[in-house]
Amino acid sequence: MRNDDAPAGDERDDAPPLHGEDAPAVAVVGAQTPGNVGTIARAMKNFGMRDLLLVDPPEDVWDPDGVAYGYAGHAREDVMPGATEVDLDDLVESYYTVGCTATTNEDCRSHVRYPFFTPAELPAHLAGVDADVCLVFGREDRGLDNDELERLDAISSIPASADYPVLNLGQAATVTLYEMREATVRETQHPDRERERASEREIERLYTEFEGVLDAINHPEAKRQKTTRMIRRLLSRTHPTEREVSTLTGIFRRASEHPERDDD
Repeated sequence: MRNDDAPAGDERDDAPPLHGEDAPAVAVVGAQTPGNVGTIARAMKNFGMRDLLLVDPPEDVWDPDGVAYGYAGHAREDVMPGATEVDLDDLVESYYTVGCTATTNEDCRSHVRYPFFTPAELPAHLAGVDADVCLVFGREDRGLDNDELERLDAISSIPASADYPVLNLGQAATVTLYEMREATVRETQHPDRERERASEREIERLYTEFEGVLDAINHPEAKRQKTTRMIRRLLSRTHPTEREVSTLTGIFRRASEHPERDDD
């Protein structure tokens, strides 16, 4: 059953997705606290997903003034109002489902929770799935049970300490959705770091000035080639920006012109 405040089915189907048609749906089965639903909705908004499906949700999850909406942040504007109440039959009939669990089987002798994918492995696996995808999370206290997991298509589990592998429901969903970001988020708030890297011409000019410093300080001839190579290897690992290269180039130029140290 769809939330009464949600758009009608045809309208929702025609609405543009947040970040492309490849974004999976997210389902929460039997959530016991509306705050976790809101936290998951917020993570969905963070990482480019919009379709929230709720199986047996808490009654007050639909309250625009309630806890779920309060935890949802800006997802209260679209993800939460568009949330749909469904049953497990709807999920398994309509989606390629990935059940998320902290508890896995150790080997292939038991197939309910094995084999499994880590969240980091999911994007590559799902890229080959020609179907709508839904990531399915379970209850706060016991997750998804075996009867539910047996009906799902794949299993995902977050690698964590063997001493305490169980994450809070909201945390587990956030980690999993974060790992999906390459498939669901077109642009982030971060700058394009590759475009920030100085040009090869600018970097080569820096190396030339550095060699001038070696000349100015009479660095041993036999060691100059090795020293220059070490500087090249060092800078190649750092991907220096245009400003960094410009600053270093200027310092090396001044150092080569005035190699003596003024102690006054």
